[in-house]
Amino acid sequence: MAASSGFTRGHTPYFRWTCGLVAAGLLALTVSAAETQWGRRWRGGPPRFPTAVKTDRAFAFARVMFQSYRREPGGYGWSTDYPLSDANFMIRLSELTTTPVSLDPHGDPNHVVVRLTDPELFDYPFVFMSDVGTVFFTDDEAGGLRRYLEQGGFLWVDDFWGPAAWDTWRGEIRKALPSSQYPITDLSLDHPIFSGLFDLEGFPQIPSIQHWRRSGGVTTSERGVRSAEPHFRGISDEQGRLMVLMTHNTDIADGWEREGEDAEYFHRFSIDAYAVGINVLMYAMTH
Repeated sequence: MAASSGFTRGHTPYFRWTCGLVAAGLLALTVSAAETQWGRRWRGGPPRFPTAVKTDRAFAFARVMFQSYRREPGGYGWSTDYPLSDANFMIRLSELTTTPVSLDPHGDPNHVVVRLTDPELFDYPFVFMSDVGTVFFTDDEAGGLRRYLEQGGFLWVDDFWGPAAWDTWRGEIRKALPSSQYPITDLSLDHPIFSGLFDLEGFPQIPSIQHWRRSGGVTTSERGVRSAEPHFRGISDEQGRLMVLMTHNTDIADGWEREGEDAEYFHRFSIDAYAVGINVLMYAMTH
């Protein structure tokens, strides 16, 4: 069952101007244009660690590398949706906002991969993880993540489906953030994260493009009745700052990665995926 979703206009001139870009810019993109501009040259390749990428003070998308101790159907561990989702998100962020993004000498996005034990982790106030229903944290990794979050960092985890994946993630994040101090809560639509640049009217369930094609576009739930409802959950610090966002039973990043592969998929899912992503990043960078 697909989740209801959509974004309504705000009331400031800047917001109306940005929504105009979404309508006139994103909706006007064709599949061929997207592939020509940012296409498949981003697929594959080794992870790009901070020590090998010369970044600057502009925004760089940072993805966390982790160990997987199990497999989930359709998942590839930490590298799920990598690297095209990361690069595409940076490009759209630069097009839809005034945020400067870090580019290499060829004009390509400087996205990076970090480990939770890397000292460079603390250079990136926003980090992302995918397919976390397979994750395993060592004590050192859990300790590094806790220090990062308590010192002001923000973590977004995405693309894990069903109760088994949720139980795995919950067990591992508790190594870093025990439930007695850091409870997990379901976020409501009046949370500031849902009304940054776009006003979220519902929690979008975005399937992988493979699942969407296999189902003939009929269903967005990748685990049937076990993942019918998308969850947007969070962990906040003692001051109420959201420091971990968990988008469960949805694959926001596939809407970024696959934007240039199918026009219908783009129209149905990628626009909402970018709106959610930009809202999340705005919150993370301002709180």
